[in-house]
Order: sequence, then structure tokens, then C-alpha cells
Amino acid sequence: MRLESPFLQLTAVPFAAALAGFVGLFLRQPVIVSFIAVGVLAGPDVLGLVQVNEHTALLAQLGIALLLFLVGLKLDLELILSMGAIAGLLGVLQVAVTALAGFALAQLLGFDAMASLYLAFAMTCSSTIIVVKLLSDRHEAESLHGRMALGILIVQDLVVVLAMLALASLDWELEQLDAGQLGLALLEGIGVGALLLALLVFFMRRGAAPLVRRLAGAPELLVAFALAWAAGFAAIAMALGLSKELGGLLAGVTLASTPFRDALGARLAPVRDFLLLFFFVDLGTDLDPAALGTAVWPAIAFCALVLFGKPLIVTALLGLLGFRRRTSFLTGVALAQISEFSLILVALGRDLGHIDATVSGVVTLVAIASIAVSVYAINGSQGLYHALEPALLPFERRVPYREESLARRRRRQRDVEVIVFGHGRYGRAIAAGLRRAGVCVLVVDFSPEAVGQARQMGMDAVYGDASDPAFVNALPLARATWVVCTLSGQPRGTIQQDDPRFLLLDTLARGDFPGLVAVATHRSEEAPALTAAGADRVLLPFHDAAQQAVEGLMPERAPPRAWGRRTATRPG
Repeated sequence: MRLESPFLQLTAVPFAAALAGFVGLFLRQPVIVSFIAVGVLAGPDVLGLVQVNEHTALLAQLGIALLLFLVGLKLDLELILSMGAIAGLLGVLQVAVTALAGFALAQLLGFDAMASLYLAFAMTCSSTIIVVKLLSDRHEAESLHGRMALGILIVQDLVVVLAMLALASLDWELEQLDAGQLGLALLEGIGVGALLLALLVFFMRRGAAPLVRRLAGAPELLVAFALAWAAGFAAIAMALGLSKELGGLLAGVTLASTPFRDALGARLAPVRDFLLLFFFVDLGTDLDPAALGTAVWPAIAFCALVLFGKPLIVTALLGLLGFRRRTSFLTGVALAQISEFSLILVALGRDLGHIDATVSGVVTLVAIASIAVSVYAINGSQGLYHALEPALLPFERRVPYREESLARRRRRQRDVEVIVFGHGRYGRAIAAGLRRAGVCVLVVDFSPEAVGQARQMGMDAVYGDASDPAFVNALPLARATWVVCTLSGQPRGTIQQDDPRFLLLDTLARGDFPGLVAVATHRSEEAPALTAAGADRVLLPFHDAAQQAVEGLMPERAPPRAWGRRTATRPG
């Protein structure tokens, strides 16, 4: 039954997604699998609940621009450079080998050169959303294999950015292409893309941070600005004859080096998830059931490449680079899926006329299957390793020198030991005192001025909201001994759910934070409620300072001196 009213269609999509997500919880599946399934099933060729019109198409386009904007936010040049040569080399090698394997497989299956190229790049992408979420839930995001997986993901995103720039510049007919011409054109497009990114670096260095800092004082304005920035770049790109996907991506890249990117990403993630529903509906309406039927066998072949070939490639490369087989295997398993970025890539190819419905059907089926299977593989990766450990011996050098060197280096490095929320007078004094004592401190504040002041004092500081669970969970909590909250509470009479201190305590409790939590309050009557909410220690600044002063003023602790009344000298 097709819903004719646009309002009913817009209502049916999130309602169906909520039901599918509820089922996915029991299957331990991420919401993106449910979203893709809803998009395919609700389309006119399956259940026929929703048809694409100007309303759903507009929301789908905004969802694509916003998704790529958030991907671009992760492409921080300094972060990429800080990964080191090994992580960068590994990412490039993984993309190159996987792309070559995907291209060869597509050629064997009878796809033309252009379709093979899209399929090859689509298979190289792994889902940043899935990998980071699952590793964070398992407290493995800060492990060696978690960091290696993150490094590869960043390089994958960067390479696919250049590939999208290159593919968007190709305007030839499919039958006029051969592999040699395609390679030369691809290199030319990558060069143009690299030049464009270099021009954006100048803005990132000079104008991005001052612009966003002026807007960061009002959170609502910051979110509205980010949405306008992403949509504006997409519109400009379309006006210049480029794709809206590239515009949204470059909009994120321009803000990637600002200290506000984490807060932007956390606040925009729910909006992205809602809008992506309509992208998947749009994708589902483009899928011809007959094309899906012809795509099943190629999809099975590419699923085998993604689920078995990609982990094998990563394991072999890490072993050759001097890592232990356990690290190599766990990193490979974490990357055994393709991403929503792959779907964006084939959607771009469809818009440009480079590929047909069969190619997008293959990628969609591979995305659903690989993400669904990889969730169980990542959650059971330790058991898989123990079962396959003897067979993995050839993938480890006799002396895994690289991992041993990294282990020695990391033992010498200082990890974040205390995270201080709030850089007011009290928080600043605590952070400065801990730093003087040699403790590694990270300061979090929602004021751009406070973040800048903390950095001027030589401390690590990030801009973010303690009441935002997505942002808090993205912080390096795994090895922190203390989280200290010095934020001001709500006025008397307000509910605890509006208090950032209670929201922070709830987020840490839900995330199984392994350390201790200290919360400051100026009202002693709040101490029992804060303790009940999970605070291990309640700090009372005035009470504690007075108590310390009293202890210092006790007569038995007074320094020795000549007792007696001092004689005051009066002017004669």
C-alpha cells in the first residue's frame, strides 16, 4: 500500500526504522543495517510504502551532504601526520592491494573498466562508524590494534576523497574507456583533487578556527552554522559542475583542524542518522529487483573478498611490517566490512552515469551482509584468534621488532590520567596543580575562550559539552584514573536531568568507565544525590578550603616564634 501524502511518507520512514532498529537490538546489529534494510524494503519495488518525491529526495541530498561533512571533519591534516609513517604506509598499502584485488575480481566477473573501478574502491572502504563504536564498546579503541585500525580508516577516507574527485572529473562514455586511459585519467583527477585540497589547507590554517570560535559561544548557532556550511558547500559544488557529495566532504575538511570538530560531530550525528534514512529510501527505490537478482552471485564473490580477503591482506601486511600475529589479526577483523561511504560512492557513480543499477545492487548487498557479519566477528574476535592462532604463525616474523619498539615507546609516553571538565577558577587551579605534580591532564570546556586559555597554559584542551553522551564517550576514558567535574550545577528547584553533572555521571555509568569520578558542588545538601548518582568523591570548594585553613591555623601547627604582644609604633 503506497502512502500518497508526503507527511505520511515522512512519518512512515522513521517509524519503520525504529521498529527495525528494535529488532536489530536483539540481533546485536548496528542501526545502519536496519536503516539500509528499511530503505530497501519501504521502496516502491518491495513493500511500496514510500515513493521518491521532491521532499524525500531533498532530505536524502541533505543526508548525503551531512554524512560527508562529518567524514571530512575526521580528515585533520595534523592527525594524519601524527599517525606516523607506519600507519600511513599501512593504510596506503591496504587500499592499494584491496583495490587491485577488487578490480581483478570485477574484471573476472565480466564488469567493464569503469564499473570495476567503482567496485574496487567501494571494497576498500571500511565503516568508521561501526569500527569505532564496536571497539569503544569493547574498550579496545585505545589498544594497539584499535589505533592501527583507526589509522587505516583515516587513510581510506583520504584516498576515497581523492578518488571521488578523480571519478567526478571523468566524463567519457563507458564504451570508449580502456584500462590504460582510465588509469591516466584517474592520475590526472587525483592531481587536481590534491591541488584543491592544498588550497583548502590555507583556509584551514588561517580562517577556520577564528570563524568557528566566534560562533561556538552559542551551541544552537554552532549546529545551525555547521548545517548551513555543509549544505552551502554542496550547493556551490553543484553550481560549479561538481557533485554535492564532494561539496559536503570539502566543507568538513575545512573545519577538520579546528578544536571544535569533535563537538560538531557529536551534535550532528543524530541529525545525520535521521537524514540518512531518506538516502537509503532513495537508494532502495533505485534498486531494480531484476538487477538485484543478477547481483546476487557477484555480491557473494565480493563478500568473500571483504570478509576473508581484506582481513588476510591486513594481517599479512602488518606481519611483514613487524607486528605480532594477534595485533595483525584483530586489526584485520575490525576492518572486515564496507561502509556507508561505499554506498555514497556508487550513488555518485549513478548520478554521473558511470555505472548502472547492477553495480549499485552489488555494493548494497555487500554492505548489508558484510556489516551484519562483521559485528559478530568483531565481538568474537578474541575467540576467533585463539581458534586460528596456530594457522596465523606464518603471518608473524620471528622477531616482531616493530611492535616491540612501539611497546617500549608507549611505555615511555604519558597517557591521559585525569580529565577535568570545566576550566573556571576552581577547575583551572586543579588542572594546574595536577600538571605541576607531573600528572597528564586533559581539560574539557564548552567555552572557546577557556579552551584557548588552557592551551596557552600548555595543557591539552578540547571544546565539548559534558551533557553530550556521544562527545563524552569519544574522549580517552579507557586509561584515565579520574574524571573531575568542576562545572556549575543548575539553580535550586531544577530537575537533576537538566544538570550537566548528573548527565555526565549517567554517561560514565552507562559506558562502564573504569576509573573514579569527582564532582564539585557549592551546596553540601547536594552531596548525597551526587554520591547516589555515581560520584566517588564530592568536592566542596569552600568547605574544603575552610577545613584546610582551619587545619593550618591550629595552635599546635603554628610555626615557632617569640610569643607576646607586639608593640605598635605610633607617630610622634
